[in-house]
Amino acid sequence: MNLESIDKNWVIEKIAFAKLHGERARSAGANARLGVHGKACEVSIVRITIDGQTAYGASRITTEQAKTFIGKPVRDLFDDSGKIREPYRICLEYPLLDWLGRRWNKPVYELYNGARSQAPSGLAVPCYDTSLYFDDLHLTHDKDAVALIQEEARQGYAKGHRHFKIKVGRGGMHMPLMDGTRRDIAIVEGVREVAGPEGKLMIDANNAYNLNLTKEVLTALSDVGLYWIEEAFHEDDALYGDLKSWLKERNQNVLIADGEGYASPRLIDWAIQGKVDVLQYDIIHPGFTHWLELGAKLDEHALLTAPHCYGNAYGIYATGHLSAGIKGFQFVEWDDIAIEGMDDSAYSVQDGMFFVPPKAGFGLDFDDDRFTYQVFRGGWVID
Repeated sequence: MNLESIDKNWVIEKIAFAKLHGERARSAGANARLGVHGKACEVSIVRITIDGQTAYGASRITTEQAKTFIGKPVRDLFDDSGKIREPYRICLEYPLLDWLGRRWNKPVYELYNGARSQAPSGLAVPCYDTSLYFDDLHLTHDKDAVALIQEEARQGYAKGHRHFKIKVGRGGMHMPLMDGTRRDIAIVEGVREVAGPEGKLMIDANNAYNLNLTKEVLTALSDVGLYWIEEAFHEDDALYGDLKSWLKERNQNVLIADGEGYASPRLIDWAIQGKVDVLQYDIIHPGFTHWLELGAKLDEHALLTAPHCYGNAYGIYATGHLSAGIKGFQFVEWDDIAIEGMDDSAYSVQDGMFFVPPKAGFGLDFDDDRFTYQVFRGGWVID
């Protein structure tokens, strides 16, 4: 980001906040630690006005914070390297980057040096379908459960997905331990049939396994060709070190992924030590700018990046733009959500790739009238 191109006269004139609501294409079931997620979703959005022009972005800003930002010069929000300063990131980074992109008629992925593609057609980024939850718990027989999840995977395949992440850990809470583990294994094998040999499969246990159970599952799935296992158990350097050594001894090329939720503050250190391969902190919090910095650090150590963004539709599109600045970027996590008043039609999924358009800002269009209605229903405006 070139600070000299940010006009000294640009100041924040107005901040409006509202929640926009929507639905998943299909109701999401339980995972290993939570009950049914359902269909309903929402995103917290800010509309920012600078120099008479508006832009939108995800934000967790409060009214008290917003009051302190009104009248502040835009240039003051950036440090000397051109990155948004820490106090303003969670509050304003997404609407601010969207505004700058719109003002300069550039997609966000072009705003920072190091973007690996500025093709006229936009970016093509690998993505995966993250919707395969425990929708089968009401079924008695594993065969029926496998058929159900296979059908859900086929729905994703028909929408352009080729890679899938599958929730496992049914025996952690919802089913007897070995019954649930047996079903986990059968379902992963069933999804492999849908994905075909070229599709990448990931499994996510939401910390429901222990070390020995993880080894048992990975042994059973050794012929399936898993790409990674995510949150096998709560982060522990000794256990992950053991698992990594065990995988190497077996010559089983399964990556270890972790980092969403209540991740250990030592996780990055353990990854640098070679005990974890893929880092998955959330795209909304700690956010875009933090991920640019973290991604550069991970790239230095040949580590991989796959930000978590389940349940936040805005995060899907932001992650696509982030991918351009990180060499080790792996996937956009795709949760099929439609938000009222947020037009994402410039984006598409085809053959396992997420296509990010070369539109200004984050490439999303918002219905001003719908947003204003939601502001007056339960949001707020500070000017």
